[in-house]
Amino acid sequence: MISFADRVTVPSNVLIRFLDQEAVLLHLETERYFGLDAVGARMWQAVTSAPTIDAAFFELLEEYDVAPDTLRSNLTDLLNHLAENGLIAIQPADVGTASPV
Repeated sequence: MISFADRVTVPSNVLIRFLDQEAVLLHLETERYFGLDAVGARMWQAVTSAPTIDAAFFELLEEYDVAPDTLRSNLTDLLNHLAENGLIAIQPADVGTASPV
């Protein structure tokens, strides 16, 4: 299950190309490709650049005229689909960050 406190990373075996506002993702090992419409591509950009999924959610909520529950559901569905196909990895937000000593 995806926690919005986690963050999204892109595995090294995944390529993405943006075409106008849409995007195509290619999994190099399976040689399968996936298309994202303009909204899906924007969601991809937000979650892969934000420190947490929750931060991306609030960024998207400001951009789109959508009910929070609808956005949360749509974003969760997209992330689950991408994760199931190896196109993203979900990690705790603090992985890879230095701890204060």
